[in-house]
Amino acid sequence: MQPLIGITASSLGHEEPGRDWLYAPHDYFRAVRRAGGIPVLLPLVESDEEAARVLDRLDGLLLSGGCDPDPLLYGELPHPALGAVDPARDTAELAYARVALARDMATLGICRGLQVLAVAFGGALWQDVPSQVPGALKHRQDAPKDHPSHPVTIHPGTRLHALLGPERRVNSRHHQAVKRVPDGWVASATAPDGVIEAMEHPERRFALGVQWHPENFQGQPYNFDGLFEAFVAAAGERR
Repeated sequence: MQPLIGITASSLGHEEPGRDWLYAPHDYFRAVRRAGGIPVLLPLVESDEEAARVLDRLDGLLLSGGCDPDPLLYGELPHPALGAVDPARDTAELAYARVALARDMATLGICRGLQVLAVAFGGALWQDVPSQVPGALKHRQDAPKDHPSHPVTIHPGTRLHALLGPERRVNSRHHQAVKRVPDGWVASATAPDGVIEAMEHPERRFALGVQWHPENFQGQPYNFDGLFEAFVAAAGERR
């Protein structure tokens, strides 16, 4: 049976009052399907108990990209360059992450999803890379979404290294990044400026987050299809 992969949703209502929508870009769904899974859009739950009831019916969790996590969640006041926050989404995704990791459910975080994993387990974020990281390169590319704008070095001995090799070029559409990796997790890739570009938990079935958007490359000659295939396969093992 094909694994069911839950994909977290963005909420348009907090950005555009009157448009009360939940959505996720289609590329996430295409990438999961291409890797052999069946994607399912997730609701905004309000507790770990509700998250558990939803995840009872699924095999894997994909934490998607989107707005900035609330810095109060990791003990900081808002930086002047902080973008939009969505407390309801924060509540839901932190619950999903906690329950999924407690169950050793295959979990993949993308962009904001990586940051949510860091916050959920005690890490912290740079709220604005351009103003807080000395010598930072440009992490918001002015290029097509599938353009690999800068390289990342992938650390030996990590799952990501086994999947993608020692270096890959990635797209870049973020202004926040992981500042402190949670206990038990390891940074598995960095940009040339030292910004953490991936993080994983070596003692879990599949718990990994990347700062770039691999779903934008799926099906192309240069792609990250192997990352999604490994994720969906790990979800299938649990089933």
